Amino acid sequence: MSRVELSLVMPAYNEGDSIEGALDTLDRVVKDAGLRYEIVVVDDGSLDSTRLKAINYASRNGHVRVVGYSKNVGKGYAVKEGFMQATGDAVVFVDSDMEIDLGKVSSYVEALQHGDIAIASKWHPESTVEMPLARRVLGHGFNLLVRLMTGVKLRDTQTGLKALRKSAFEDIFPRLAVKRYAFDVELLAVANLYGLKVVELPVSIRMRGLFHPKDVWRMFVDLLGITYRLRVIRWYQRAMK
Repeated sequence: MSRVELSLVMPAYNEGDSIEGALDTLDRVVKDAGLRYEIVVVDDGSLDSTRLKAINYASRNGHVRVVGYSKNVGKGYAVKEGFMQATGDAVVFVDSDMEIDLGKVSSYVEALQHGDIAIASKWHPESTVEMPLARRVLGHGFNLLVRLMTGVKLRDTQTGLKALRKSAFEDIFPRLAVKRYAFDVELLAVANLYGLKVVELPVSIRMRGLFHPKDVWRMFVDLLGITYRLRVIRWYQRAMK
């Protein structure tokens, strides 16, 4: 089997109604890029038909692999598991909810010629964004806290499309502790410590739902944990010695 150039990691939780469509879209987009690729679906303990439908899809498409576990842990954990399973030189993380237009995935891979990680930014001047006002306000507020507490000076850490050079992050991922939504903040905060170059790219996204108050609270608690490990006990820095 030829060497895989690109691994696409898709964490999924209770996406049984849309997982096959998401895989169809992603497979078509990446196939057009002409790269040797794999798609790694990480079932984050779904309670519905997500894993079964993904496995059935993989049986028809040799580019797709399915991994997972029985208990829901969180998106951050699923992304980390997918990265550890990925074999490509470049790894792209994509959400399975189809809120993001995946048509420009190849441009994120191309951007790795100029940086170590390319991230989607809702606030890039060329981005097209549809989202509820409440979510927009929460997003800006959370980003302000991220800047103040971690020193990560990026306009957006949370959009679910990121591409990275696997070799640049192999020492970083084992140190990541956040299992849910603030995982992206931790990833970028540690990348900043390592002096890795971040490229921000535009994205087309339509966000329909609102955050549950419990999820907002969990993100804030996770951010406090990241700040404590980063600023107080310097846990991430110890791994660099």
